[in-house]
Amino acid sequence: MTTRSATVAVRSVDDYRDSIEALLRPLAARPVETVAVSAALGRQLADTVRAPVDLPVFRNSAMDGYAVRAADVAVTPVTLPLSGVIAAGDPGREPLAPGTARKVMTGAPLPPGADCVVPVEDARGEAGGVVVERGRSRGEFVREPGTDVRAGDELVAAGTLLAPRHIAALAAVGLPAVRVFEPIRAAVITSGDELVPAGTALGPGQIYDSNGIALAAALTANGVTVTAVEHSGDQPAQFRRTLSAATRSADVVFTTGGVSKGDFEVVKDVLEPMGGQFGPVAVQPGGPQGLTVVDGVPVLSFPGNPVSAMVSFEVFARPMLRRLAGLGEVEVFELPLLSAIRSPQGRRQFLRGRLAHTAGGPRAVEVVSGPGSHLVASMAAADVLIDVPAEVGELPVGAPVRVWSL
Repeated sequence: MTTRSATVAVRSVDDYRDSIEALLRPLAARPVETVAVSAALGRQLADTVRAPVDLPVFRNSAMDGYAVRAADVAVTPVTLPLSGVIAAGDPGREPLAPGTARKVMTGAPLPPGADCVVPVEDARGEAGGVVVERGRSRGEFVREPGTDVRAGDELVAAGTLLAPRHIAALAAVGLPAVRVFEPIRAAVITSGDELVPAGTALGPGQIYDSNGIALAAALTANGVTVTAVEHSGDQPAQFRRTLSAATRSADVVFTTGGVSKGDFEVVKDVLEPMGGQFGPVAVQPGGPQGLTVVDGVPVLSFPGNPVSAMVSFEVFARPMLRRLAGLGEVEVFELPLLSAIRSPQGRRQFLRGRLAHTAGGPRAVEVVSGPGSHLVASMAAADVLIDVPAEVGELPVGAPVRVWSL
């Protein structure tokens, strides 16, 4: 839904997020590359992988023990002559004669004719033979081919973000390489003459450039490869040069600062004539927003206040980026409030919150601090955002609220 102030259309959070997601959605069709399974951890699988072989590949022993025929150990104790030893890696092709036993190691192939394994704990060796003290039935401690997975069965689905357990499965069926999507590439540009890098002595009116580092970390944590983190002053020519370089190396560009109604709004001044859509969104913090496409690359422009920039990323960009990277949905759930909330109606509030835990998990949520966009310490102390609808003016203690995990 879009409302209008005296002169400017005010977009709802959902409407604006839908616009951003429409621009990002084509990134699902990004290029594919082949990588070694050993290097595929954390990558998103492009194709469904089917097992090329049965697993187990051959009939083998689940225990260290003795391969026998169940009929020969139906009555115990019984003494059977030993006819050799089969270690893991041996062919094990020689048939087992009736009335005999063959020592086997875990994972070793069972000889033809054997139909069960007596664990070493249930037998004792003697000269030239073995005394079986407890019998076993057919199939006990025998791993049959294909009982884990059959050749042709789906092993890992397309779109899966490969975790160690997936790597183990791919390696177990002998796959040397898989096809994966290239990660989404993003560049970050911060703007403002007042910004200086960390480690620099601050002059009058200067602040540290935290947005570039913070957004790069947020992007990386959500499966995106950061190709550049740059800073531009308030000079349009400098910003144009920085933006041009960023669009050549990235699939999406994030900018911070220069999007509001001041005299030095370099991002807005450069991008608006290029078709950029700049204006307020009914959200706090993070109201001023901008959205442009430059040389086919989406450019998402967030406010320069650090909390506004981070909340903008969490609300508008992170959900879609997680889906594209195979990370799944942002976790959103409902909890009661530990303290009352007052909220300006007409703007959807995203307050920094902290979960109150019990042994069974989170039981409630408390507000870390107020809505101010400059309160960086509150962002560091928070583990959720409390989502207060635009039409709600106040909420009492115990009222249920939606919270977004950070």
